[in-house]
Amino acid sequence: MSWRIPLADLDFGPEETQAALQVLESRWLTMGAVTEQFEADFARFTGAKHAIAVTNCTVGLHMACLALDIGPGDEVIVPSLTFVATSNAVLYCGAQPVFADICGPDQLTLSPESVEQHLTSRTKAIMVMHYGGYACDMPRILEIAERHGLAVIEDAAHSVGSSLGGRALGVWGKIGCYSFFSNKNMTTGEGGMLVTDDDALAARLRLLRSHGMTSLTWDRHRGHAWSYDVVELGYNYRIDEIRSAIGIVQLQKLPAGNAARRELTTLYRAQFAAEVPELTIPFRQTPGISACHLMPVLLPPGTARVAVMDALKQEGIQTSIHYPPIHLFSYYRQRVNASSPVVLPLTEDVAARELTLPLYPALQAEQVSVVVQALRKILRG
Repeated sequence: MSWRIPLADLDFGPEETQAALQVLESRWLTMGAVTEQFEADFARFTGAKHAIAVTNCTVGLHMACLALDIGPGDEVIVPSLTFVATSNAVLYCGAQPVFADICGPDQLTLSPESVEQHLTSRTKAIMVMHYGGYACDMPRILEIAERHGLAVIEDAAHSVGSSLGGRALGVWGKIGCYSFFSNKNMTTGEGGMLVTDDDALAARLRLLRSHGMTSLTWDRHRGHAWSYDVVELGYNYRIDEIRSAIGIVQLQKLPAGNAARRELTTLYRAQFAAEVPELTIPFRQTPGISACHLMPVLLPPGTARVAVMDALKQEGIQTSIHYPPIHLFSYYRQRVNASSPVVLPLTEDVAARELTLPLYPALQAEQVSVVVQALRKILRG
């Protein structure tokens, strides 16, 4: 379908094309010098000591759990209002995800109080997700983690360019994981990045990324090694040079793109306050600087969300939902929640009413008004 106003759009131009073409012309496509530059650029951008590029954020989350020795018998506190990869990564390691609730309709991130309520002697880590690019309460989460001797993993898939207290989201915990999927603020199509300030964790993450090998094909190509040892059960989670080249260009565009998203979000909020005050607009008072990855609104209780989405579709306006709660998926009901059903009242209330509206840097102010007026007309009937 050709959308009048799509949910998301790419900020791509000749720069990305040229960067990819240069890699093709170099005849070296596997992870090498371009990826090293991408990692260095990303580390500078976030202020992290180490950045490790990977094939997507999901494998980054898996690697983070592995690097922290999370395994059978362990529990990891996770949100349910997130993409399923967040908790899947815990299951990949044989550990148990334990779902905690969100703060509420104004703050759709993991509740520190709920985290504390779900801690047990088996808890090994807390995995936060900065929903929509808005910061979790990291000072309180870290205080809980330190008090109980837990690691913190940040699912920063939405949060490239977000910060709290002048510190990038993703570098607060032990390991942060970013996504460069096609609908993200910066994209390589598929792709991701891990960041950490811990030298030992960084070294282990690099081993896990490439089969546990002590040297890479790129090292041998440059004559820096002629053989290798395998010292750990690793994986093929490498990124390639084409995606890294695109990532370098996209990272340069990111600050301007995020600034445009913030301006559009402010415009949405002002117009909704004036025109559709019955909507709840989350994150109005969230501290920090957001990447504004998503534009979520909460419909009034009892609203038929599918009917609203269908009506907006008839106007050519694409919408989505973020997210169906993980703990309510069939697999999780059977695999994780069978013995003790999970009840998360705040998550379930918000998830039933959340609607994600179009937001991307090229969106025009006039298009924001079109979305607002269309939603006003639909809700007023």
